[in-house]
Amino acid sequence: MSVTEKASTRGTPTSPQRSTAPSVAQSVWLVATREILVRLRSKAFLISTGILLLISVGAVVAGGIASQDTSLDTVAVVGSAEAVVESTGAFEIMAVDTVADAEALVRDGTVKAAIVPSDSADAVLPVTVIALDSAPLDVTGALSVSPEVQLLDPAEQGGGIAYLVALAFGIVFLMSATTFGGTIAQSVVEEKQTRIVEILMSTISVRALLAGKVLGNSIMAFGQIVAIGLLAAGGMAVTGQRVLLADVGPAIGWFVVFFAFGFVLLAALYAATASMVSRQEDVGSVTSPVLFLTMIPYFLVVFFNDNPLVVAIMSYVPFSAPVSMPLRIFLGTAEWWEPLLALVVLVASTVVVILLGSRIYSNSLLRMGARVSLRDALKR
Repeated sequence: MSVTEKASTRGTPTSPQRSTAPSVAQSVWLVATREILVRLRSKAFLISTGILLLISVGAVVAGGIASQDTSLDTVAVVGSAEAVVESTGAFEIMAVDTVADAEALVRDGTVKAAIVPSDSADAVLPVTVIALDSAPLDVTGALSVSPEVQLLDPAEQGGGIAYLVALAFGIVFLMSATTFGGTIAQSVVEEKQTRIVEILMSTISVRALLAGKVLGNSIMAFGQIVAIGLLAAGGMAVTGQRVLLADVGPAIGWFVVFFAFGFVLLAALYAATASMVSRQEDVGSVTSPVLFLTMIPYFLVVFFNDNPLVVAIMSYVPFSAPVSMPLRIFLGTAEWWEPLLALVVLVASTVVVILLGSRIYSNSLLRMGARVSLRDALKR
């Protein structure tokens, strides 16, 4: 080949290479997948999740064992109701002549409940259970079909059960939010401190990186909550707590929905505040306001669960709505439209927080050294 031919060959233009930069959706999913895989490979995460699931199952089993007390409760019966009660074999029977006598025994605590003939033609059972302040679930559950329940002195709240429900919802939400939120914060600072973020930024945008972190950890947290809910529901069904499951089931469903949006709100705050520092030692101080926003409403809901006004107000506060609104649904104190309105408020708040968090994250992520002030982080 001549020199002229070689030069001509070298000068031949090659076909342009196609850009391999991922799209925004692909970038978000790549980051989310990485976050999920990192969590699944973490022994600490797997062990903590296993312990949390075991605690959930243990609590349900313990409740089932406690509800299956071998001693028979004494109930007062009137007239034809005695045959219905005898067929269950679950109670000591104290026969009385009138409904007034049965009510008197309930009021003075001699019997746990009274079972009398029903006056309603539409009743599924021909009996009515009379109790003092709350429906006796063990009595109604022992009957083949739940009868009509009449309360002599209805309680305004669910008492001990309401406290346990508030405590359960609060602990699950608080543990998941703080655990995964802290993981997000540490991940952000670690990437910033090691300058890995500069390499990532050459391929994907800042907002895609933030969205991927929030999405990945939200998927893991949501999956954990769903697993706990399914195990709790299955455990109640297996241990014979179907009456309690029917009461708390709708509240669990709404809790999962509120948790999904509430966690995204907190995750965005954790990522945004963590991006303002460059050292792991400073993570605790910069994320402490977010932790307080999570803990204070939780304690208010748990400690004031017997105060209808406080619980009603907190059910519309975005940081406490995932706990307080399901509690009100369980107690039956929320109107049908209130969960929808509270969910709209929560979603709107989440969108606002994501927008603000995205600006803070974008303005702070590449600033190394001293802590970035909130004013500088919010500037365009």
